[in-house]
Amino acid sequence: MSHMFKSSIVCALLLILATSCKSEKKESIEVETSEPIVENKILTPVETIEKAYSKDVFLSNDAIELDMVISFGGNERLNGKMTFLTNSTKGKIELKDGTFIYYDGEKVFHSPNLKNAKAARFDAYTWMYFLLFPTKLSDQGTIWSDVESAKLNDKTYNSQRLTFEANTGDAPDDWYIVYSDPKTNMMDYVAYIVTVNKSTEAAESDPHAIGYSNYKMIDGVPIAHNWEFYEWSKDGGIGNVIGNSIIDNVKFVTPDADTFSIPADFIEK
Repeated sequence: MSHMFKSSIVCALLLILATSCKSEKKESIEVETSEPIVENKILTPVETIEKAYSKDVFLSNDAIELDMVISFGGNERLNGKMTFLTNSTKGKIELKDGTFIYYDGEKVFHSPNLKNAKAARFDAYTWMYFLLFPTKLSDQGTIWSDVESAKLNDKTYNSQRLTFEANTGDAPDDWYIVYSDPKTNMMDYVAYIVTVNKSTEAAESDPHAIGYSNYKMIDGVPIAHNWEFYEWSKDGGIGNVIGNSIIDNVKFVTPDADTFSIPADFIEK
């Protein structure tokens, strides 16, 4: 066999092998790209709201600090600096008159000279819950109804009712109705009753709603800086404005060892 003929056969074989390798490689690439790498998780209605409020980013911080002024009927109800752990297990309210309210789990303590001592437990938990509400939707003991379509102020919302298992938190008989925007999943209004210091019957005879607005991004987390409180009824919807809250100087902070230390002379409520 001549050298030239051998060379021709070798070249032909190499060409066939190269073509075969290219074909196999091309086929392999097509298979890989035709299969999804990660499947998208289907979120529950509650999870869509939590995602809209960047719950994971919020909880990656230790604590949140802010100034809050709350007024009802034209009168200042509360004015102070609030500091809460983002997991809501500890909190402190420093009122403008120099008195304090602390909570640590289920225990509440206040300054001996606190003016409105009767409302200490209410103030310790309620304003915190309204502030952190978007991150507490899936807390242990929460019970959610199915999503319904509801109209409020001529706008159609996703509506869900939140109730609680027995012995959940300080007021397990409270309930909330969340009105979230179907497009953004942000909560415009939340109807509610508060049963602290009153019976369920009394609370249900006077339900209210809170409207969240003036959102500002704080380190990637949307925080409503204005709240309005309304009269509310299931049939009539949003009624008259009865109060408001203005929030300012919001920031995430890292508490030190003394941030939530309760002075020895404070009174447990």
